[in-house]
Amino acid sequence: MNLFILRHASAGTRRANPLLDVKRPLDKEGKRHCLQLAHVLNASKIQFDLIVSSNLKRSLQTASLVGTETGYESAIQISNALAPEATLHDFQRLLDTCRDHENVLVVGHNPNINNFLGSLLVPATSHGPAQVRLRKGSLARLSFARGTATLQWLLDPRTIRALYVTSTKSSRRKTSRK
Repeated sequence: MNLFILRHASAGTRRANPLLDVKRPLDKEGKRHCLQLAHVLNASKIQFDLIVSSNLKRSLQTASLVGTETGYESAIQISNALAPEATLHDFQRLLDTCRDHENVLVVGHNPNINNFLGSLLVPATSHGPAQVRLRKGSLARLSFARGTATLQWLLDPRTIRALYVTSTKSSRRKTSRK
């Protein structure tokens, strides 16, 4: 299975009231980033068999924008295993249910999505999982089988923006007029 782990895109400033923060949407920059990411994924010919998101609005919007722009036509699954309070055990159970799919995108939150990624790369030791930092809108691709996963690549927002810019430039050669 190819597992794609995406931290939700930019959603502005965290709200003090947790009930209001659940409904915090993506900001303009976050929406633009999702479209750029989808363009890069399309250029790489990556499509998803399954998209799973936490139930928070910013994650659902990220999953929806990326999914729509990459041609994903099924319903996005919502899982509490990707919620901010989810545990590693919850996440591992989610992965067990996804094993029949080839390309799976999961969209979640900091800090647990970082911990989940680190735990897949390096089994937990007395020092805890490997420390991995995913900025908002970062995407990791892992080749996942039983046991540990292999990190194929990790794209942070700046890299995605650069790939988007280079992929949208005109391929037409410049000619001079004499």
